[in-house]
Amino acid sequence: MTTRTPDESRPLALVTGVGRTVGIGAGIARRLASSGWDVAFTFWAPYDQRMAWGPEPGAADAIAAELTELGAATAAVEADLSDPDAPTLVLDEVERRLGGVTALVMCHCESVASGLLDTSVESFDRHFAVNARATWLLIREYGRRFTGAPGTGRIVALTSDHTVGNLPYGASKGALDRITLAAAHELSHLGVTANVINPGPVDTGWMSGEIREQVISHTPLGRLGTPQDTAHLVDFLCSPQGQWINGQLLMSNGGLA
Repeated sequence: MTTRTPDESRPLALVTGVGRTVGIGAGIARRLASSGWDVAFTFWAPYDQRMAWGPEPGAADAIAAELTELGAATAAVEADLSDPDAPTLVLDEVERRLGGVTALVMCHCESVASGLLDTSVESFDRHFAVNARATWLLIREYGRRFTGAPGTGRIVALTSDHTVGNLPYGASKGALDRITLAAAHELSHLGVTANVINPGPVDTGWMSGEIREQVISHTPLGRLGTPQDTAHLVDFLCSPQGQWINGQLLMSNGGLA
């Protein structure tokens, strides 16, 4: 699906992992659209079907309609990022429909809670395929294709430091950190910045009442994080004012201890 003809005066962001209207990815897509970006996004419905919250029928259409109302040209691309060919196909499709990507914002993830003793090999491999390998391949394709003016390119990835009882997710996100931060140096000839954001626990429908209470009690500001909190930081990093922040892992969690 593609809505509205792209405007060459608006830069284009590709936001991955925008499968639910309440998700962090959707919040980031809305914020960027409001700030003058055209926005392409990826989603993968079978992932939500496997998770406790279940699928959200029509979410991609609803998000695309919101972005259009905010003035953005947008394209939604369904993509299984566990497939090593998917990053290339996604960039091909986005370029065909909207043009070259200026900002790559990676919110996609595989996240199934399991620990050292109960994680299966299949689950471990899928987490690393989606969270680490796909991140590398997306950055590689972005770097190969980027033709924007030096200083305009942006890479932002979302991470997590949670590992206890969440081994494959946390370990693969740790690999994502290293891959993304390497881009701050290896893509320096393009004038592209690369940063990682750890948003802490954000309730997008997965938290139990007990988890909510725990998080709030350990957060000095006394509330849960929201997708908008993360979106504001991504928006700043992607702006001209955010250019000097590069090669950083930024905590955006209200001081959670």
